[in-house]
Amino acid sequence: MATLNALLSEYGESHQNPTNKLVHWVCVPLIMFSLLGLLWSVPMPAAIRAISPWLNVATFAMVMALLYYVRLSFRLTAGMVLVWTVMAAALRIVAGTAVLPLWATCLIIFALAWVGQFWGHKVEGKKPSFLKDLQFLLIGPLWLLHFVYRRLGWEY
Repeated sequence: MATLNALLSEYGESHQNPTNKLVHWVCVPLIMFSLLGLLWSVPMPAAIRAISPWLNVATFAMVMALLYYVRLSFRLTAGMVLVWTVMAAALRIVAGTAVLPLWATCLIIFALAWVGQFWGHKVEGKKPSFLKDLQFLLIGPLWLLHFVYRRLGWEY
């Protein structure tokens, strides 16, 4: 398995253009949020819902991604737990207040955010990294988070 720094460096190669970087700062979190919302919307058996309203396909996907992340960086994994906790709380709010069902709201956000991503790569003049290797779909959020850590002077 490649090291975190190697993966971040390879991901960064197709994210040099300032416009594409800005697009990613907006669209990657929106894609994460909307994907979690779509997964959150998958109906769960009553027995599982009775244990906790937080147990669903989205939380299972987060745990699986965190298992991948912890192999790369425990510190960035901790940051992703915080990010996803905030997103999960926001999903609960959206689910209770949105005009459309959660899945429909998230599907619209998901589609628009991917349009933004592909436009950003058109501006960049390079294909998205995940077209070469699907693991870059998981590296994108870490790539953004590592910039936050660097800005704060934190090791990752």
